[in-house]
Amino acid sequence: MSAATGTALFCNGEQADAATLRAALVNYGHFTSLQVRGNAVQGLDLHLQRLAHATQVLFGGVLDEGQVQRWMAQALQHAGVADASLRVTVFSRAFDFRAPLATVAVDVLVAVSAPVRLSAPRAVCSVRYQRELPALKHVGTFGLFQQRREAMSAGFDDALFLNEEGLVSEGSTWNLALHDGRQLVWPQAPALRGTAETLLRQHWNGPQVAKPVGVAELDEVQAAFACNASGIWPLVAIDGRALAGSEALAGQGRAVMAAVPWQPLQA
Repeated sequence: MSAATGTALFCNGEQADAATLRAALVNYGHFTSLQVRGNAVQGLDLHLQRLAHATQVLFGGVLDEGQVQRWMAQALQHAGVADASLRVTVFSRAFDFRAPLATVAVDVLVAVSAPVRLSAPRAVCSVRYQRELPALKHVGTFGLFQQRREAMSAGFDDALFLNEEGLVSEGSTWNLALHDGRQLVWPQAPALRGTAETLLRQHWNGPQVAKPVGVAELDEVQAAFACNASGIWPLVAIDGRALAGSEALAGQGRAVMAAVPWQPLQA
């Protein structure tokens, strides 16, 4: 890894050079972020499916999932690590915004950096905001980070998004689950359905439901946690209202994830 950045970059299996990275500066593409432990990933198939689907939507092409998986494994080998954070970005050096319908080959950029595990509690505020093409994990992240910055300027740790109808959708870079005292509730509105949310919903052993949640219903929430591929953390307050049960609920979520199998990167 680079001593300056702590990140190693590989494009299509080769060390990325300046010319390659210059093409990646065009704000058109998509990505997935994941954690690797012992050269294995939880929900690896979900990450690959996400990349393949978004490639079809944004470029009209088919992504070779097996090749991407091999490039991910090779990047770890080149970096000399078995535990890491990976960001896999799909873009195209041939993409021309003046002719966006042209058929182009896609490129795959794999960034290897130090592993992370998020668990610190956060207090969030709700804001009216929705990402463009919310179902895709695309590279248009400006609005997310600006919303987080504004929330932090107001004394909160992060922002919870509400759509135009006032429905809870997602956080800046995370999904969330709420508990109403009876069951776990997954708010449903246009949003990126994350791999951690999918795995938790598949393996949760208590009552749960996925349904629209209006902003007024947040007053009935007793506990909540946020989740993404980097971890699960309690939401100890929403809009200044303390949620005393969030630490325990997040602990339940971590216990569920601890039992989810890790899929090896090496095919």
